Amino acid sequence: MTYNSPLYLFAFFPLVLAAYYISPQRHRSRVLLLASYIFFYSISGKLLIYLLLSTLLIHHTGLWLDHCRSEEKKELAVTQDKKASKAVFAKKRRHILWFGIGFQLGILLLLKYSNFFVSNLNDVMNLFSLKSILPATHFVVPIGISFYTLQAVSYLVDVYYEKIKPDDNLERLALYLAFFPTLMEGPISRYSQVAESLYEGKQIQYKNLTYGLQRILWGLFKKLIIADRLNPLVESIFNTPGNYSGITIIIGAVLYTFQLYADFSGCIDMTIGAGEILGVTIPENFRQPFFAKTASEFWRRWHITLGTWLKDYVFYPISLTKFGKKLGKKSREKFGKHLGQVLSTSLPLFGVWMANGFWHGTGWHYIFFGMYYLAIILFENLTEPAVVTLTNALHINRERIPYRIFQTVKLLIIVFIGELFFAARSLSQGFQMFASIFTGFNWSVLTDGSLLKLGVSIQDFFAVFFGLVTLLIVGVIHERGISIRDRISTWRMPARFGFLYAAIIVVLILGAYGEGYLPVKLIYAGF
Repeated sequence: MTYNSPLYLFAFFPLVLAAYYISPQRHRSRVLLLASYIFFYSISGKLLIYLLLSTLLIHHTGLWLDHCRSEEKKELAVTQDKKASKAVFAKKRRHILWFGIGFQLGILLLLKYSNFFVSNLNDVMNLFSLKSILPATHFVVPIGISFYTLQAVSYLVDVYYEKIKPDDNLERLALYLAFFPTLMEGPISRYSQVAESLYEGKQIQYKNLTYGLQRILWGLFKKLIIADRLNPLVESIFNTPGNYSGITIIIGAVLYTFQLYADFSGCIDMTIGAGEILGVTIPENFRQPFFAKTASEFWRRWHITLGTWLKDYVFYPISLTKFGKKLGKKSREKFGKHLGQVLSTSLPLFGVWMANGFWHGTGWHYIFFGMYYLAIILFENLTEPAVVTLTNALHINRERIPYRIFQTVKLLIIVFIGELFFAARSLSQGFQMFASIFTGFNWSVLTDGSLLKLGVSIQDFFAVFFGLVTLLIVGVIHERGISIRDRISTWRMPARFGFLYAAIIVVLILGAYGEGYLPVKLIYAGF
């Protein structure tokens, strides 16, 4: 069961809404929690035990941290050596925090990454003619573990730094970690953002219902018309890249990028729409990323909640260590303000992009993907003063359309190359595909009908083109700060309902489903 499946759309979610609506307010959070566990069980079965164990541990670890701080206050009220007592309790709290984080990350590493570590360690041992003694073990990974693990870690860290109070209500914390619309693909919410509204059990309002349904429909538009129709072509190219010329590889990388965006952002639209209906404001995860000017801005607009999580829980902690502070000071003293700043941020950025690549999956191509963006962003930061000087000297207005087009084309090339390696089945395959762009380029595939032999028809291409143009138009409107839904809400009722029915008909006619189409899994659910 996924967010775009008929079982979810026409049975599970409507039944949850009906049960939520008729339940007394004090029981609505329990309806959502039960629905979340049923949803989890429908996909991962008995692996639900991992989520339950994580929830119990995070709950008790948060209370343990709070109890430790209470004990510290009592001790400080009677002790003479307050400095020593503070040091003792600070150390104890750090140990508690790392115990909770270690348990969470340990489960994630064991289930998701153990085979990666074992296989690579065995490869190293074979290089030195040593016998491989570690057996490869394949674990079944619970759905959403990468997402709820990051939420659990953020909760513990925020409790540790007293940004939030530890929740003594196990039910509320459990719902925060397991809420079914965010379970498969996020976004990665913070406890302070959603926990209270999830537990509050607000009445379903007409505006929330209509806005939520519109957002879900927009997500289905992206998923069914763009992502799912492109899937056969993308899979054909990336499964057997050696069969295709360089131009086909380029087309595959470009279309995979659009497929990934439509699939992931479409799922997030469905998630946010479900939250809107229930009166829960789920954080946005995308903000027109292809309108960005630089790679760093692109990542501030793409998978926003992962980026902010890495900034808050990886970048800043590394920057604020004694070594990080010392590195920053020495770099600025020796190399000047700009170069020193770039050098001092290189270490925390390395941590961020290593974590970003590793979080996405168990393969060297994911780690390369992270290092690729690290190199691009550091290069952009390093050369920015030179670019400003050069454009000023040439009297180039960086806000004018020609320069903006140059920036957009440059960014798209960077993104397409990154997604080529991201979608490759291995790092070596990624390099082979990239090399084929320069060694096996053949324009004839654009005219000889080869692309129509990759599982897509001319009708599929027309539907995708229509979807992408619609996506572009909506993106331009949103980039100008205009809310389409707010504008629609001012229309008279016949016009509003006519527009809604037209949108439904478009999805029904152009969506990829039914005979001849296989159900396509949500891409980010695999991460």
